[in-house]
Amino acid sequence: MASTKKPCIPDTLPPDIEWNGLVRLVSQAISAIARYDGTLSGIVNSAVLLSPITVNEAVLSSKIEGTYATLGEVLQHEAGEVFEEEKKIDIQEIINYRKALLIAEDYLKDRPISMSLIRELHSVLMDSVRGQDKNPGSFRENQNWIGKRGRPIEEARFIPPNPIVMKESIDNLESFISMDIDDPIVQMAIIHAQFEIIHPFNDGNGRLGRMLIPLFLCQKKVLQRPVFYLSEFIEQNDLEYRDRLLAITEKGDWHGWVKFFLNAVIVQAERNTNKAQKIHDLYKKMKEEFIRITNSKHALAALDVFFSKPIVNASVFYELSSIPTKVTANNILRSLTEARLIKVIKEGKGQSPTVYVMPELINISEGKEVYQ
Repeated sequence: MASTKKPCIPDTLPPDIEWNGLVRLVSQAISAIARYDGTLSGIVNSAVLLSPITVNEAVLSSKIEGTYATLGEVLQHEAGEVFEEEKKIDIQEIINYRKALLIAEDYLKDRPISMSLIRELHSVLMDSVRGQDKNPGSFRENQNWIGKRGRPIEEARFIPPNPIVMKESIDNLESFISMDIDDPIVQMAIIHAQFEIIHPFNDGNGRLGRMLIPLFLCQKKVLQRPVFYLSEFIEQNDLEYRDRLLAITEKGDWHGWVKFFLNAVIVQAERNTNKAQKIHDLYKKMKEEFIRITNSKHALAALDVFFSKPIVNASVFYELSSIPTKVTANNILRSLTEARLIKVIKEGKGQSPTVYVMPELINISEGKEVYQ
């Protein structure tokens, strides 16, 4: 039986919002984000310390789209571990996501978010992975739909706008992104939802839509760096997330969506604050331990390597730490291993160097005990 669903026609932005019912949540969301950003501002060299969180966001955002690779597997791959082809593709999708985030952060230093940037980020996301044959970096020119994998449009849960309407909606969304709205968090809620409703690409829309969240908040100076991620909350509340988006197009329920989004920000900001603080506390503790155990002027350089790459092989450690000789670097690694501050997860063999991990940092980043 043919579906009665038709391609949706997105609302013109800005939509009508019942502001009176949002005042309390908006205030809580602003406070939660401010606490998180304050925690970041107190962290020296936050780019290094929060690197594992950025990788983990790439892992979680890709997982929502059916990519199955862990933070540990991504880091082991970068440390030289060889995986089967299917896993390598999963890992590459995650690496692409992280690369796109870093490109966007650099872009935002002197330019605002634009559709040109979004297309560029899409081409990075789709490079050498599933979806690379679906016009990376170009808006779709055909009708897509959302439903069970492999099922026809007649069984779709949601049908985004047709290509002609889509282009009009994209122009409207770009204009809305450049507007100055009283509350940027509510504005971000609307931007994210509208991007997912428009679904402008043949693939990768979910990941790009989630990436826009920290980028926009950084552009609006709500965050000093775009390192606030919602993928953890979205994954855990996936059904309500999808239902709230569908309610916008079927019932015009922007109010319900914004409430859901604000609650997501409040919950995740608290989680992110705790995680960032734990990483900062670990760094301070490890700083003292690395200096004491190694008794070396290279202790902090060694520590920074492990915080930027919690799983690293001996060759990369030597290169990144700029320690003058391999003998000194290996002595430091041996001392840290004996003190159980780091752990060997793969012994060196032949031309393959030994691979090390800092277990506590991985466990904090993943929010569970992965390495003992």
